[in-house]
Order: sequence, then C-alpha cells, then structure tokens
Amino acid sequence: MQTIDKNSIEYLNALRHSCAHVMAQAVQELYPGTKITIGPAIADGFYYDFDSEHKFTDEDLPKIEKRMLEIAEGNHDFSGQEVSKEESRDYWQKRNEPFKIEILEELTGKITHYTHDTFTDLCRGGHLDNTREIRYFKLMSVAGAYWRGDETKPMLQRLYGTAWPDKKQLKGYLQRLEEAKKRDHRKLGTELDLFSIHEKVGAGLVHWHPKGAVLRYQIECYLRNLLEKGGYQFVITPHIASEEIYKTSGHLDNYSEMMYGAMDIEGNPFRAKPMNCPNHIMIFKSRLHSYRDLPIRFAEFGTVYRFEKSGVLHGLLRVRGLTQDDAHVFCRVDQIESEISALLGLAKRVYEDFGFKELQVYLSTEPPKSAGEPGLWAQAEKMLHSALKEQKISYEIDEGGGAFYGPKIDLKVKDAIGREWQVATIQLDFTLPRKFGVKMRTSDGGEDYVVMIHRAIIGTFERFIGVLIEHYAGRFPLWLAPVQIKVLTVNSEQDEAAADLVDRLKSAGFRVELDARVEKLGKKIREATVEKTPYLIVLGAKDIAAGTLSIRCMRPKEEGGLEPLQISGVREDDLVARLKAEINDKKMESVFACGE
Repeated sequence: MQTIDKNSIEYLNALRHSCAHVMAQAVQELYPGTKITIGPAIADGFYYDFDSEHKFTDEDLPKIEKRMLEIAEGNHDFSGQEVSKEESRDYWQKRNEPFKIEILEELTGKITHYTHDTFTDLCRGGHLDNTREIRYFKLMSVAGAYWRGDETKPMLQRLYGTAWPDKKQLKGYLQRLEEAKKRDHRKLGTELDLFSIHEKVGAGLVHWHPKGAVLRYQIECYLRNLLEKGGYQFVITPHIASEEIYKTSGHLDNYSEMMYGAMDIEGNPFRAKPMNCPNHIMIFKSRLHSYRDLPIRFAEFGTVYRFEKSGVLHGLLRVRGLTQDDAHVFCRVDQIESEISALLGLAKRVYEDFGFKELQVYLSTEPPKSAGEPGLWAQAEKMLHSALKEQKISYEIDEGGGAFYGPKIDLKVKDAIGREWQVATIQLDFTLPRKFGVKMRTSDGGEDYVVMIHRAIIGTFERFIGVLIEHYAGRFPLWLAPVQIKVLTVNSEQDEAAADLVDRLKSAGFRVELDARVEKLGKKIREATVEKTPYLIVLGAKDIAAGTLSIRCMRPKEEGGLEPLQISGVREDDLVARLKAEINDKKMESVFACGE
C-alpha cells in the first residue's frame, strides 16, 4: 500500500486486518483442523472467528501471540490475486473450509484471495505491504459468537486482539483498558450500593437502591428545573397501549423486533410501550391547537420497554426497561430552526454541567428502510444542516443513520479517559404528524400539519448514570453525591454533639450520614473514603471545645490521581456557605481543594 499516516483510519484498519490474517495462520498451525470464517478490523482492534475442536482459553493467547510474532518477523508480503468463482470454490473445497464456501456462493463480481507466507484467505483486501509492520499487538480475550450472528447456526470461537503502529500507543491503549476496568460501572455500582439486576426478576431490569435512587432523583430535579424554565410541560403516559397505536405510528412494521410480544386484554392485543411519541401525539390531539399556541413542548421521564437479546445486555448501558428524558416539540415549519438551535444550546449546557468537555456531533440521514415522502426527508435534512451551521457547530454526516420517520442529530460526549458515548438525539419528523393527522388551526382559519421534534438530552437515565459512574470513577461531584457529608466521631463522648451537627447540616439542605460506631477512627475514615463520600467531618473533643470542625476531602495531585486534604479549624457557618456555593456552581472539585 502507499505510504500514509500511520495514525490514519486507513492505516489502522489495514494493520488490524493484516493482524487478523496472521492470527488465523498461527491458530491453524497450532491447532490443526481448525476451520476459518471471517476476521475484520474493528474499533481499536480485530477479531477472527474459528470453528475448532480445541476450546480456546486465555491461557492459549500467549502461545498464539508468540507464533504470530514469528510469522510477522518472516517479512512476508501480502499479495492479492483475482480468481474465478470456480477456482475459489475448488481451492476451499480441497481445504475443507465450509464457511468460506458459504461466503463465496453469495459473492458477486470480483473475487480475490489474499496471501502471505503459507496462509490464504478469501478477502476483499485492505492490507499492509508486508508482515514486518506487525509488531505491537496483543490478544485480548476469547468469546463465543454464532456464525453470522444467527442463534440457529453453529457457535464459533472468537479471538479478539488489538494492534497499534508503535509501542507507546499499544501501552497507552492497555493502560486505558486497565483504567476502564477500575471505572466499570457494574463493579462500582455494587461497591457504592447504587443498583442491582436480578435474574429472578429478569435480565436487563434495573433495581435502584436508596443511594442510586437519590442520584437519579438529583438528575431528574436538575433536568426538570431546566426544562420548566425552557417552556416544557410535563406529562405522564401509560406503560402499555393497544397495538393499534403502533400500527399507525409504523413501529409495528419497522421496530417489531425490539418490541415485546402482544398481551391479550379482553380479546385485544396490547404491547409494552417501546416509545413515548405516539402517546404524546394523543395528548396533543386531544384538542385542536391554533398556530399561535405553538410551539408546545411536552416532556416526560417515561419508562419504555425494549427487547434486547441477552448477549448484548450490559449493566446500565444496555437494558430492557429504560427511562428516557423524553420530549416532543410540536411546532410550525417556520419555528423549526429556532427550536433546533435552542435544543443544541440546552444539550451543551447540560453536558458542561456534568463535566463533559468534548462534544462530537453527527447528522444522521435517511436510512434504507424509511417512512414518509422523499421530499419531506430532503426538506428536514436541509433544516438540520441549517440549524447546525447557525449554531456554528462542526459535525459529521452519518449516512443512513436516521430513524425510520425522520433525520436526526446525534450528540456524543468524551469521558475522562477519552471514550466516546452516545447521549442526545434530536429528530425532526414530518412523517408521524401525517400518519396521525396531527394538525393546527392556521391563520386563515384552515388546518395544516404540525412538525414534531423528538428529543432526548441525556438519552436514558440508566445509560447516562452508567456513563457518569465511569466518567467520575464513582467519585461524584458534591451536587450529585448520594451522601455529601459523613460525620465521624472519635469516641462515644462526641455522639450527642455529632447527632446535633448532623441535624443542623440536614436542615441546611445537605445529605448527611453519621458514623458513631465503636470503631477505630482510621477504619471509619478508610471505609468512608472507599464509599467516595466528598466530605468527611471528624469530630473530636478538641473540635467541640473550639467550636470548629476538622474536615477531610480529596484533591488532585500534580502527577495525576487524588490525595487526601485535611483542614482543621473550619467554622460551621463557613463550611455551609462554601459547600452551598460548590453545589450551586456545580463544581467538579472541592472548593477547599481549589483554594476557594
């Protein structure tokens, strides 16, 4: 291949695809009889699926890595050869590779084999020139995968790996993975007693524990306050609905694989609600609105239910019962750009308040399977382009990524370790109003269709809280922390004074816990630190006598990470004032650690 930037997507894909071929060669040499299937490059790495009598384990990976490195050091060229379908079929039949034959039979047009050393694969290409560039790689894990993702087909064994242009990037990636493990929201969610998921109740259904419920409630209150100031009216809709509404909306035709099966209620089919939009439409339609009434903005923290296969469920990030910060704006065509601009501004404000500094924006266009008139799709996409340009927001195009009823703007944030997360979606919809006959009274006394804007700023509470746990590594800023202050006694002589202090702090609006156990102070401090409580107040005899407090919080170290900060002689009224300011300003760090 031509000399290109080694950090470009083109080069990384070629490197990782080539690495997958080298891995397949090593596996077939080490474990004779193994059948090969496919081995693509993926984000940050590659994989190859194998059909083998040998059951791969993590203990096999170093052995495979060693052989891969030996192959790479052989300086073998990657070469492609165009072959006829008959030649390819004969090649794979002689080698007893049934999966390759199955792939081959579905191919049309040009067919190519790519070879390096003794290994050949049925492949479209996209490789390095030579194996010598494959040096900085690591095999990561073993997993099961159905052939072509079909549960009715054979279960294969998938080996995952990562590959990078140089040692520094490989090391950095592995360090990020280690940091991600420490931040895993499932692990921290258990340690911090935030939530649980019980198989007896059902996979993908979240139970919020008291501390998790407090955290979620703080986010709800924050959003509700912003939305009410922005002219939103809150509504509440049922969790189930007649199947008829989803026939009209098109969800039954376009989204049925994500919907739970029908339940019979007095001979009529009902469904668990997968979306809130049809319900909001019914509220809007309950009376005819004048064009002067618009825009009308309905918001709901609405719980919906979607059938996700068990294999993709993942803690809070992929669930079956999810609560959206959902809203639908009913407006006129001439109001679209101003409403979209306001939503983009709202989204930026929200992400800044939660400490996300980087934002990626994508405009998703008409998918292959869509509803509505082509002319309306083009008009909607043009308006979204215009709103983004008006806000001076740079964005990328996601071709075919729109919802079935309209194009959308997707917003993604980068967390503290550089990972990108999908959060907001803003969808412009000319289609559903026409399906449901959603109209307004026009200025001339006639009627015309309204336009709908579907939007969710944080997406779902479940996913967003999972992202927050990992972004903060479980150490929530003061305004969000389930327990903001913990009062620790040195011994039982301080119990009465400590209880009075807790009462006063609670009256001041703080979430406070008292630890008056008969335990050593060091143990109490260690446990509260593990719980990641933002502020500890250690109350001893000297503090009571002086009428002051000794506090403990965390501050960033110059070389990274955190270290404890201890401050004595703090007046209670001063502490209350400074912590209230920290909450009101939604600071990410302690005001004491910042020297404020």
